[in-house]
Amino acid sequence: MEWEQVRKHYPYQWLLVEAIQARSESGKRILEQLTVVNLFPDGLSAMKGYLRLHHESPERELYVLHTDRDKLDVIERRWLGIRLDHPKRGMHVVTRPSTSTIRTMIGSEESPST
Repeated sequence: MEWEQVRKHYPYQWLLVEAIQARSESGKRILEQLTVVNLFPDGLSAMKGYLRLHHESPERELYVLHTDRDKLDVIERRWLGIRLDHPKRGMHVVTRPSTSTIRTMIGSEESPST
């Protein structure tokens, strides 16, 4: 679904969504097709759901969003940091420099409160 369709189907909701089709353009992540993974009563439980699923499947492109947001504006920022490898990869804790992308939601309006 496109974001407008998601908003119509799930008004005033905290959602965990997965980007099915997305692209990077001029430092932004354009989310073209989304699927709703789960609904949550508040932002805190949505973030907990995100962290749990991200831990299980780090390769998935997941976002916590509230449908009050008219448009999605996802900024990509490159950074050099420390990464902890996932236990399923054979090592429990390995720290090493890695280049990662942080995707930050920027909205024209304030984010809804929890």
